[in-house]
Amino acid sequence: MLVDSHCHLNYKGLAEEQRAVLERARARGVTAMLNIATREREWDDVLATAEREPDVWATVGIHPHEADQHPHVDTARLVARAQHPRVVGIGETGLDYFYDHSDRDRQQSSFRAHIAAAREAGVPIVVHTRDAEADTAQILRDEMGKGAFSGVIHCFTGTRAFAETAMELGFYISISGIVTFKSAKELQETAAGLPLNRLLIETDAPFLAPVPHRGKTGEPAFVAETASFLAELRGEKVEDLQRATAENFYALFSKTRA
Repeated sequence: MLVDSHCHLNYKGLAEEQRAVLERARARGVTAMLNIATREREWDDVLATAEREPDVWATVGIHPHEADQHPHVDTARLVARAQHPRVVGIGETGLDYFYDHSDRDRQQSSFRAHIAAAREAGVPIVVHTRDAEADTAQILRDEMGKGAFSGVIHCFTGTRAFAETAMELGFYISISGIVTFKSAKELQETAAGLPLNRLLIETDAPFLAPVPHRGKTGEPAFVAETASFLAELRGEKVEDLQRATAENFYALFSKTRA
């Protein structure tokens, strides 16, 4: 049981040879992949892959980088698309103050609209956050006060304090190939101490290929290297970590079990 909880199979670098990419993942033992949308124009392609491939699932959402370009994507629009049986989550959404490609107020309003959609549709939210921990935490707390919802902090690179806040709110923490980088000492320390029942793993392919593939186009097959590194880091059997993170994925994205 090995799951890539966050990848972009329709991005350049993977889309051109998607079938081969999927076969390589399956050969490494990957049994499920979550194909993430970041712009509205991607939704149909992302969903088409999930409809065609029984081990691929989809999300719909607008990345914070794209918030300025999608003022029309509101809660109702997201909820409508989330009714499809292969759409199991909302996102990725959130806040990115590192690049500030979109106005921060617009990012925040988009983030809240996505949370409302996740709440209404009864599916988890996939959160991207960079250089925005305080505002991300505040919005999650505010919105949780309006009604419960679930989700994951994807590609986690934040502080231990932020991880604790997210987990207190019921969120999962997803670790990418960044954890294998020599420069990621702080992340490694945090990842080593996360509770196994709140842990997911991902590739964020085609980005962030783990060691020993760093510098190459990332793909879902490489989640196996991240799992092996993380298991050794935590002093666990790789089989146990693979099984637990897969079970966590199916528990969070419960539509995958329907």
